[in-house]
Amino acid sequence: MTTAGWLAVAVFAVVYALIATDRVDRVAASVGGAVLMLAVGLTGTQEAFFSTDTGIDWRVIFLLIGMMIIVSVLSRTGVFEYLAIWSAKRARGRPYRLMVILVLITAAASALLDNVTTVLLVAPVTISVCRQLGAPVVPFLLAEVFAANIGGTATLIGDPPNIIIAARAGLSFNAFLVHLAPLVIVLLGVLLLICRVIFRSALTYHPERVGAVLALRERDAIRDPRLLLLSGIVLAFVLAGFGLHTILHLEPAVIALTGGVVLLGVSRLETASVMRDVEWPTLAFFAGLFIMVGALVDTGVIQVVGTFATDAVGDNLLGASLTLIGGGALMSALVDNIPSVTAVSPIIEQLVAANGGMEQAGMLWWSLALGAGLGSNATVIAAASNVVMVGLAQRAGEPISFWRFTRDGLLLTIVTIVLAGLYVWLRYFVLGGAP
Repeated sequence: MTTAGWLAVAVFAVVYALIATDRVDRVAASVGGAVLMLAVGLTGTQEAFFSTDTGIDWRVIFLLIGMMIIVSVLSRTGVFEYLAIWSAKRARGRPYRLMVILVLITAAASALLDNVTTVLLVAPVTISVCRQLGAPVVPFLLAEVFAANIGGTATLIGDPPNIIIAARAGLSFNAFLVHLAPLVIVLLGVLLLICRVIFRSALTYHPERVGAVLALRERDAIRDPRLLLLSGIVLAFVLAGFGLHTILHLEPAVIALTGGVVLLGVSRLETASVMRDVEWPTLAFFAGLFIMVGALVDTGVIQVVGTFATDAVGDNLLGASLTLIGGGALMSALVDNIPSVTAVSPIIEQLVAANGGMEQAGMLWWSLALGAGLGSNATVIAAASNVVMVGLAQRAGEPISFWRFTRDGLLLTIVTIVLAGLYVWLRYFVLGGAP
C-alpha cells in the first residue's frame, strides 16, 4: 500500500476514534476529516464532488432531503400521533408486543421501499407512542433500525448495496426474494428474541399509563384532514415511483425530491418552517463520510483489502463465500456498506467468471449482499439508515451514543452473520441449491 494510502487510513482512524468516543461532535469530526483529506491531497475536488464512485453520493443526499420534507409536512397533520395511538391499542400497552408490531412493520416497509425512507417514516411514530406509554424511546428506535437493515437485505430495492450488486451481476428483483428472503424471515425472528433479552429492562408494563392511552381516540389526533389527504396522495405516488423506478428510468432521489417539492407547494406551509425540520447536520455528516471513504478508495486502500481477502481463498468457493459474509460485514461496519460493495464488486465479477459463471459461483453475490446488509447493524456509520436514525433521536432529545449503538448492534451482527454463513453452507454446498 502506498504512503498516501497509509496516511488516508491514519486520518480515517483518528476521525473514527473521535466519533466512537464522542469527544468531538460527530458532524465536526466527519467534515473536519473530509477537509483534511482534501487539504493534503488524498482526494481531489473533482473526485470528492463530482465522481459517482468516490465522491459525495448526491443521490443519497437528495433522497434524504426529499423524504425529510415529506415527513416534515406529514408531522403537521397529526398522522404520527394517530399511528402511535393505533399501535399502542393493538399492543394493549404491552411494550414487547408493541416492539414486535413496530419491528415487523419496519422490516416489511424496508423491504418494499428502502431502509432510509422507512426509518424516516417510522421514527416519529415510535417516539410519540413511547412517550404516550412512558416507555424508553432508544430501545425501540434501535430495534427498528436493526429491523430496517435486516428487512432491506431481502430485496433489490431495500438497501443501496443490493442495487449495486444487481447492476453488476444482472440480478432480478425476484432473484433477491428467492435467495435472501427465506433467511431474512428467520433473522427477523432471531432479532425479536435478542431484543427480548437485551432490552428486557426497558420493556416494563405501566398499567397506569395504558388506561389513559386506550381511552384516546385516534381520529382526535388528526389536526389537518386536508393536508393529510394531500400528503397521502403525494406519498403514495412517491412510494409507487420507488417500486417502479427501474421501469420509469428515474432515480429514487429525483422521485423523492419531486414529491417533497410538490407537497411543499400544495401544502401552503411556510417554506422556511418546513426546511428547518430537514436534518442538515445529518446530511453534512454524510457528505464528510463520503469524502473520507472516497479517499480510501482513491488511494487504493479498499481495493487492497478486498484483493487480499479474495486472494486468500482462491478458487475455494465455500471459503470465498464465508470470507465475503464475514469480511463484507467487517468492511461495512468500519467504513460504510455502499463504498465497500462498490470496491469489492469488480473482484467478485472476476471470481465468478473464473469459477464457472453464475451457474457455479453465483452464491458469491448473495454472500456479499448478506455481509454488507447484516454488517450494517454493527456500528452507527455502517449504513445510511443508522446515521439518519441517530440524527432523528438526537433532535428528539433521545441521543444514541456510538458505543450504545455498537454494544447492541454488534451482538446482533455476530449472531446474524453466523446464521448467514450456515445458510449459505447448507443451501449451496450441502443441499446443492442453485446459486
